[in-house]
Amino acid sequence: MRYCFFSIKKVFAFACLAVVSTANAQLHFDMTQKQPVYCDAAGYGYDVLPAPQKTGEPFFFSAKLPDGNYKVTVELGAKKMKGCTVVRAESRRLMVRETATAKGKFKKVEFVVNKRSPFISDKMNVRIKEREKNYLNWDDRLTLEFNGSCPTVKSISIEPDTTAVTLFLCGNSTVVDQNEEPYASWGQMIPCWFNTGVAISNHAESGLSAATFLGSNRLDKVLAMMRKGDYVFCEFGHNDQKEHRPGDGAWYSFQYNLKRFIDLVREKGGHIIFVTPTQRRAWDSTNTHIIETHGDYPDAMRDVAKRENVPLIELHDMTRTFFETLGLENSKKSLVHYPAGTFAGQKKDLADNTHFNPYGAYEVAKMMVMGMKSIGLPVTQFLREDWSDFDPAKPDDFNHFVWYPSPLNNTTKPDGN
Repeated sequence: MRYCFFSIKKVFAFACLAVVSTANAQLHFDMTQKQPVYCDAAGYGYDVLPAPQKTGEPFFFSAKLPDGNYKVTVELGAKKMKGCTVVRAESRRLMVRETATAKGKFKKVEFVVNKRSPFISDKMNVRIKEREKNYLNWDDRLTLEFNGSCPTVKSISIEPDTTAVTLFLCGNSTVVDQNEEPYASWGQMIPCWFNTGVAISNHAESGLSAATFLGSNRLDKVLAMMRKGDYVFCEFGHNDQKEHRPGDGAWYSFQYNLKRFIDLVREKGGHIIFVTPTQRRAWDSTNTHIIETHGDYPDAMRDVAKRENVPLIELHDMTRTFFETLGLENSKKSLVHYPAGTFAGQKKDLADNTHFNPYGAYEVAKMMVMGMKSIGLPVTQFLREDWSDFDPAKPDDFNHFVWYPSPLNNTTKPDGN
């Protein structure tokens, strides 16, 4: 992993095959022309996969950039063929859902990507885990993934954005931008529902509790990037309940750490939002109702929220409704349940009742948007025009859900449960 921090002037000095407007601090790439394979010297190019040999093949494209928010404008389409393109950013963040273009027709899409590195200051870095060192989220470049049945891209433009409201996400494996298939979380699906008025900055990681999130300097990174008026969402509980050191527990250390989040975010001028943890797929003896597996932790979060006047999104309740609506067998379709051989190198069945697959993550992201609407968050004014309200008791049909897998896959279960 390379941690190189360039000034914007140095990044935009690379001319070669990109058209660069330094006056507007903008990078523009004409994708109908030959582009290089990424290297640090050039600072941009095809990345992760080899350069595509023809139009219509999935590819990644990266540009080395400092930490911050960037408005990305992509012109989709091709002169000689129809296209069907999905755009993701960094570690599989869904930015643009499946978009069709007719032969010879073009369509512009815009979104804001938050780019970050572990760097906080000359004296402090985020203490990322060993596995995170391979994540596209934590490097020195902004990476775009173009996927779909026939991805067609005419041009890519990238420019710094200082106006979008940033939603910072703090949490565990049910929130994190899962870097590889088949795992997914709501935090990496929710960007597709917001226009350029909002940026999503997901700092969650598998296996973290509120205490270990704080201890690895992740909130320090959030606070360093946050501006007055930004939002910080906290979903914890899964891993907190497994900590058994002196003083641990729902009503002492957990509540104490939640209070630290509140005080530090408010001191910096941000808005703090609590999110109760997603349910595990654990059924009662009748196989009709989800049983409580989080102990006192959801109630402890609710108690702090009420006492400190923190808005709270009941993801705990919505995901229970979602699982119970799908039922005993169909609920597996929302989680990482796959027979052996589904993915390269997968020798055993996957039967994970905590971690979502892309369909499940997509549905939970919709629940999060509904949660934002239910507590009246102003950022919902930036929902895309194609958003329609969602009811977890009436989920989308998993049989009709389409997901084009990223070429990156790893069937190793994420930390935490």
